[in-house]
Amino acid sequence: MSRLQIIILAKLKSIGVFTCCLALCLNLEAQDNLESSFASQLETVTTTMPRDFKILDSVFSKFERDTIKMNALARKSRDLNYSEGESFALNNLGVFYRNNSLYEKAIKSHTKANALAIETDNLELRVINLNNIGVVYRRMDLVKPALDFHTKALDIARSVANPSKEIKYNIAVSQNSMGNIYLVLEQYELAMRQFQKSLIVEKEADNKLGLAINYQNIGFAYEAQGELDNALRNYRRSLDYNNQIDSELGRVICFNSIGKVYIQQEQFIGAKDIIQKALEKALLIGDQFYTASSYINLGWAQKHLELNDLSETNLKIGLDLAKTYGLKSSIVEAQKHLSELYEQTNKPNLALNAYREAVDLEKTISNDRNLRYVNDVIIQYENEAKNNQIKALADENELVKSRLERNKKLFWYSMLALAIIGAIMVALYRTRQLQQEKQILTLEQDMLRSQMNPHFIFNSLNSIKLYIINNEKENAVYYLNKFSKFIRKILVSSTEKDISLENELDTMKLYMNIENIRFSNAIQFDIHIEDTINTASIKVPSMILQPFIENALWHGLSSKKDDDKKITLNVFQTNEDFVTISIEDNGIGRVRSTKINSDKLLKRKSVGISLTKARLANFSKDYSGDYSLRIEDLYDANQNPTGTKVIVEIPINSIALRTA
Repeated sequence: MSRLQIIILAKLKSIGVFTCCLALCLNLEAQDNLESSFASQLETVTTTMPRDFKILDSVFSKFERDTIKMNALARKSRDLNYSEGESFALNNLGVFYRNNSLYEKAIKSHTKANALAIETDNLELRVINLNNIGVVYRRMDLVKPALDFHTKALDIARSVANPSKEIKYNIAVSQNSMGNIYLVLEQYELAMRQFQKSLIVEKEADNKLGLAINYQNIGFAYEAQGELDNALRNYRRSLDYNNQIDSELGRVICFNSIGKVYIQQEQFIGAKDIIQKALEKALLIGDQFYTASSYINLGWAQKHLELNDLSETNLKIGLDLAKTYGLKSSIVEAQKHLSELYEQTNKPNLALNAYREAVDLEKTISNDRNLRYVNDVIIQYENEAKNNQIKALADENELVKSRLERNKKLFWYSMLALAIIGAIMVALYRTRQLQQEKQILTLEQDMLRSQMNPHFIFNSLNSIKLYIINNEKENAVYYLNKFSKFIRKILVSSTEKDISLENELDTMKLYMNIENIRFSNAIQFDIHIEDTINTASIKVPSMILQPFIENALWHGLSSKKDDDKKITLNVFQTNEDFVTISIEDNGIGRVRSTKINSDKLLKRKSVGISLTKARLANFSKDYSGDYSLRIEDLYDANQNPTGTKVIVEIPINSIALRTA
């Protein structure tokens, strides 16, 4: 070796030593930080003493597989009489012991943790520990106690009214374990049903570990029924979830399962390669259960590849591990494969002995009594579950019946109350209606008295009598005819609530004809109707315009000195919901009329306008709008009074018509 090479090698060695030292320092620093973090969290938890499993798990999740730290948590919790903390720590120690095939220690740890959970009435910790005890017994191939503990865990979990996420997860664990027991009984359909139930819970919780376990078990059920393609598909799905959560143990399980399917599909090289990967990972993890399984499966694949020496070596290593840790199913499997190998290599005595040992041990695992017991327990559990379901349905039915009875009573009470309220409302409505009818009748009577007052009748007859005395027979007959028509119209209209505007205008013409006699026909009376208005179809209160014309005559025109006396009645529309009627006179105006009236000894009392307003208000109740009445004083350019104008707006669209 040259001097240059020696120098380079020395430098590389020094760099290597430096790198190792640096890595060691960083590792020690990380451990110190971790220790400091644990100490701080331990102090916080033992001070606050939370009861919730979720809180404890979130604080100590990265220390759960560290037996030193879990023992420290257990000791400090015990010293402080903090049962939840001690139970949590012992449960994690039990899981560690189980994964390292220290089953007796695992059962002891979980049993003590469960006792502490019972003491504090912590249902979450009870369910978790019971399920973990059941898992340990299943690893030991002790089906009876495994089923007992899983059943007890499931009963407690289902009794919780509002289950937490951890309780729901453990319901899935129990159902998964029940499915595995059905597999032992070769009840594959029932097993699949349990796995599917568990799968629903895990999907709702988005628990990838639970999904990986369930797809693994479903694959095993398909494999047991010879459906290798379906089995392989579910194993690969399980492997995908294990890769997502980076579970090395999950990869070991899936690699072994996929390898076994490859063997049955005669893909022996592929099987050997993937099982070799499983063995390497199992050795690193230190889980003796899966290490033994990996050796046995590798030996099985090598047997088919006729690598007989390697096959025997690996099968024997797997057998020794299984015997050391009491893995009965693995012992049976290893002995059967050895028997086949010895038969294949012409060693009949060894083949027979291995086969006998496998059969004898298998009988102890699944004897008829044990299978019957398991079957009876499952049937009993399912019956209890069905009975509980029936009881729950019966209770619910009783509750529904009581609600229906209560609702029925409430309905009849409500109907009675509504009937009473309805009767009161009908009575009130009828009373109000009667009052309105009485008011209308009173108004109509007052109107009739106002329009047929003795002065009007006496004066009208006196005027006709004067025509007779003067021998003006034609005028007498003409006006007597007008008077009789007017009286007849008043009497007819008094029986009706409303009449057509056409009829009302005809009546006003008759009224003016009669009243004009006393003014020697000096008053010019004109009616103007807008072309678009159909007066025959518009309804108005009967004799509603007479008081306004009467006022125009006796208060506006009677005191006027000249002969230019006019009353103009206009009918028009500015709004489709109303008809507008204006009555305009060229009399002396309201101010002067009031002064003249106040100077008279005998004052004429007029009640026609107030009655008209009341009648218009009552008439408008059946229409969509209200009436309006305005009286305007008219003046010339010099502010001298030139008459009075009355404007009445009467609604024409009824409420019933507008609704339709």
